[in-house]
Amino acid sequence: MGLGSRYPMSRRVFLAGSAAALSFYGVRTTQANTVIGTAVEVRGSVNRKQAGQLEALASGGNVMDRDLIQTGAESFATLELGSDTKLMLGSQTELLIDEFIAGQGGTIELGTGQMIFDRPEGLPKIDLALRTTFGMIGVRGTKFFAGPNRGVFAVFVEHGLVEVSGGGVTREVGRGQGVEIASPGAAPGEVLAWGAARIEEAYRSAGAM
Repeated sequence: MGLGSRYPMSRRVFLAGSAAALSFYGVRTTQANTVIGTAVEVRGSVNRKQAGQLEALASGGNVMDRDLIQTGAESFATLELGSDTKLMLGSQTELLIDEFIAGQGGTIELGTGQMIFDRPEGLPKIDLALRTTFGMIGVRGTKFFAGPNRGVFAVFVEHGLVEVSGGGVTREVGRGQGVEIASPGAAPGEVLAWGAARIEEAYRSAGAM
C-alpha cells in the first residue's frame, strides 16, 4: 500500500497550505517573479503554479521563487537553482519553492512524491530547510533523497549531512545512511546504512536512473 492511500490527509493539508501561501505571496509581485533557476530536463507532464496561474513547464523554462512544481504520472523534472544546486523530482511529485537564494539557501516544501537534492561536495555550505508532512530536514550542503520508499517516508544521504526532525526527535544522517519516518508527526527511526539495492530503488523513483 502506498503512502498516498495510507495518509490521505497529508496531500490535502499540503495543497491547502500551498494554496494559501501562494495566495498570500501573490500580492508580492516583485519577489514572486524573481527567476531563481531553470528546468534543465523535463520528461512527461510537468506544470508550475504561481499566484494561482498554472502553466506547463518545459525544458529550458524559468523556475521562480514560490513556484509550486507538479509532475504527472510517469513524469520527471530536473531543476537547477542558481549555478550549483539541482533538484530531481520523481513521478507525481509536488514541490513548493518557498524561498531560495543561490549560494545561501532558503526553504522548500515537499508535499507528495520523491526528490533528490544535489549539491557537489567541496562547495560552501548553505542553510536550507526542507519541510514535509512527516517532519523537517535541515540541509548543510549535500546530496540526499527524500520521499516514500518501501511503505514509509525515507531520507538517504549520499554525501554530506542532514538533520531529520519529527515527533520531538532529531537524527543526524550522514554519508551512506538512511532513516525512516513511519507516519506524519512520528519520530524518525534509527539511522542505518543503506544497501546498494535500496539506494538504486530510491534514486530510480526520483528519476535519477
